[in-house]
Amino acid sequence: MSIKDFIARFKLNNKQRRIETSLINFPEALQTPRQVLICLPGELRELTMVKQFLPQLSTLFKPATINLLSPPGMKVADILPRKGFNILAPTSDQQTWSGLAKKSYLQTLLDLKFDIILDLNLTASPFVSSILLSFPDAIRIGRGNHLGQPFYNLEIKTRYLRDERNIYRALVETLQLLKDGGRLKQPINGNGK
Repeated sequence: MSIKDFIARFKLNNKQRRIETSLINFPEALQTPRQVLICLPGELRELTMVKQFLPQLSTLFKPATINLLSPPGMKVADILPRKGFNILAPTSDQQTWSGLAKKSYLQTLLDLKFDIILDLNLTASPFVSSILLSFPDAIRIGRGNHLGQPFYNLEIKTRYLRDERNIYRALVETLQLLKDGGRLKQPINGNGK
């Protein structure tokens, strides 16, 4: 473990101890979101997979404003669709030396008042972790066997371990099932059909 990782973990642990979460009524809280933040993965391969599911996520969270958060310093404007999404692309100077989000950037995000945060990273990201801990009243959704409480208050575990496409498909389908009260209208295959 590098000194950066050690400091990031130390700061996240301190923040984690201070977080006070509120009760959230599932699945009613998924019915009428106003502001949604989707934290995009930092790997190009995973980002390409996620792109296939963006139309379903847009439909799932309608009529909310959907914001896509890229990793700091990553250029995603050429890859992602612009229609229907706000793209938040933090620069490298909006994160601390240890990789956490700076307080000034966190304040920018807090001003947007997200009520749902969907973390699509398949590996832990200190930057995203610091953002998740800054929204204790939001629904914070992530993949099971990843970060756990208090980072997420809804973890979706899939039977897939390394198949990114099926992991993302399972996440979207499970959210759709929760929102529809257990009725999946049509299967999601990752091709937008």
